[in-house]
Amino acid sequence: MIIQPKTRGFICTTAHPEGCAKQVQRQIDYVKGQPALTGPRNVLVIGASTGYGLASRIVSAFGAGANTVGVYFDKAAEGARTASAGWYNSAAFEQAAAAAGTRSYSIVGDAFSDEIKAKTIDLIRTELGKIDLIVYSVASPRRTHPKTGETFSSVIKPLGETYSNKTVNFHNGDVSIATIEPATDDELRQTIAVMGGEDWQMWIDELSAAGVLENDVTTVAYSYIGPEITHAVYREGTIGAAKNDLETTAQRLNNQLSATGGRAFVSVNKALVTQSSSAIPVVPLYISALYKVMKEKGLHEGCIEQMYRLFSERLYASNGVAVDEKGLIRVDDWEMKPEIQAEVAQLWADLTTENVYELSDLEGYRREFFQLFGFETDGIDYEADVNQDVNIPNLR
Repeated sequence: MIIQPKTRGFICTTAHPEGCAKQVQRQIDYVKGQPALTGPRNVLVIGASTGYGLASRIVSAFGAGANTVGVYFDKAAEGARTASAGWYNSAAFEQAAAAAGTRSYSIVGDAFSDEIKAKTIDLIRTELGKIDLIVYSVASPRRTHPKTGETFSSVIKPLGETYSNKTVNFHNGDVSIATIEPATDDELRQTIAVMGGEDWQMWIDELSAAGVLENDVTTVAYSYIGPEITHAVYREGTIGAAKNDLETTAQRLNNQLSATGGRAFVSVNKALVTQSSSAIPVVPLYISALYKVMKEKGLHEGCIEQMYRLFSERLYASNGVAVDEKGLIRVDDWEMKPEIQAEVAQLWADLTTENVYELSDLEGYRREFFQLFGFETDGIDYEADVNQDVNIPNLR
């Protein structure tokens, strides 16, 4: 079939297998072009099919030569409906990993469930023995608690008072004012339940109890802080409260794992175009302005560049892991440079519908959004028939 992008708000409901494969190969080629890493040997990535999770898996396999297990919740093609982008990404990764001679396995299902945790543990025990790195990169709007059965839904809202600021429709460049009412106490509770650290803790506890963790195991989860512009809706809102819980969990896990030489971190990463960030009001316009400034200064990084730097200069640096005063790894350091933020703030004050393409990199944002789903990728003929049914090797 001929596959074209179909969008509904900040979601693309189709994905292109050849475009996704080419995007994965671009990331692999980047890592293979960098110095090899002395890093992990056997890696579990929870949330492995897109964004930072996928990039972490690629860096592990092609930078350090590690064996990997990827856990993710993606759907295969069904009839005229394409598979999700994460499905196609994972198929391309598995094929490339096999060609490179590293072992890799995929488990598709709800990472929050006891069933998938048990299935993953059995796979690790059978195929790899033990793992020495767990990357927790789950991004989901909902979670069903495996013990209570309660289903939680997250919201993106400020806390305490109504928030208004500029936002953009990245499809047509319309800059407007977004006004968001504050979250209720229950919405806050549910958002923390979905996006906080409880499930990460459950994974580590169950992996540890099963005896499949190396003594010197490392685990890392991903977070974001960002500038004052986005604080009310992000860091000081419901998502920020969930991230605070994630960071508290990291401290607890670090104390727990350090008894045998293990360690736990939260890495604060750069703002990037992802399916998640596209859903947050204000953030796409901020990223568009940020991209313009960072590209002009030669400091722009995508997911793969960020993750290679995290592994090479932080997690597996020869001189130890550099953290800030709160114990956080900061690979958002280039984004948060005062001179970068000063220029972004100046652009932000002037941004309107009339000048958004001149004062920001909105076109770059829009292109990257579609590339997440395999579209607008150089070298792909989007008028050609393509088979949407793609199998994932080593799918368990």
